[in-house]
Amino acid sequence: MGRLDDSRQPGRATDDIDRAHLRDPADDSFVISRYLPPDELQGWIRRYWVPVWDVPEDPDQPDHSDQPERPERGRREQKVLQYPVTLAVVSSVYARFVGPRRGLSITVLEGRGWAFGVMLAPAAGAPLLGGPVSGITDRYVDLATVPLLGDLPEALRAVMSEDPSDEAAHAVGRRLVEDRVARLCPPGVEDRLVNDVVRTVEEDGSVLTVTQLCERVGLSERTLQRLTERRLGLTPLWLVRRRRLHEAADRLRHHEGSLADVAADLGYADQAHFSRDFRTATGYSPREFVTLQRGGA
Repeated sequence: MGRLDDSRQPGRATDDIDRAHLRDPADDSFVISRYLPPDELQGWIRRYWVPVWDVPEDPDQPDHSDQPERPERGRREQKVLQYPVTLAVVSSVYARFVGPRRGLSITVLEGRGWAFGVMLAPAAGAPLLGGPVSGITDRYVDLATVPLLGDLPEALRAVMSEDPSDEAAHAVGRRLVEDRVARLCPPGVEDRLVNDVVRTVEEDGSVLTVTQLCERVGLSERTLQRLTERRLGLTPLWLVRRRRLHEAADRLRHHEGSLADVAADLGYADQAHFSRDFRTATGYSPREFVTLQRGGA
């Protein structure tokens, strides 16, 4: 199990958590520590992320209350294009089991705080819930309602309360999670298939259509549709489109090629189609996102 690079470091997204965040590179109000799970639990756990934030109330900051797209003074918005997974998130004030979000996920950070996040593997949602993941798509439930994780909030808060930036506390927190998740049976055939479907979409950039995905994983479209609806709460088409948006954001973040080149490489019919899709998903046009990544220049 290893520690991933600190989120403050510039450069290409170093992991899927960083890749999914549509963050302003000039925003230094939060730091995210990220960790890998042990090899034996990677069928159930994908990543850990532990954000710690301190958002000052800055009286000199312009008041943007009349501009809904700009954050208010003393608060920051974390915008994320979520992956096809469920999340377990504990903070000092809430504990949630979060379903996959088809649109843009926005979390508001205010004052000082922390969260301990577990990005579960795609296959983990259904066995932890004891039912289809489609039941929590675009919503969350209290973590106390998830049998294996119900006592996790109290245990994590006891560990994190003194110094939420302490890596030793993070290590203890990870062990608390792993002790509970390890009670699941080893991933079965369908569990491994679900993880493989998502891995194929995310790692094979040549998969641009559902038909191509079906060919890669050896399933009919109807079978794949049923599998992803039940186990992921999402459609195969959503998987392909979300992977394209993650790739688009990463390329725009690092100024790789013209907008027309990015659109063509990702399988869009034209630049206009790409621009509409990107704005609908992120709230930014591609040009606005590039400007944000350049510090507004």
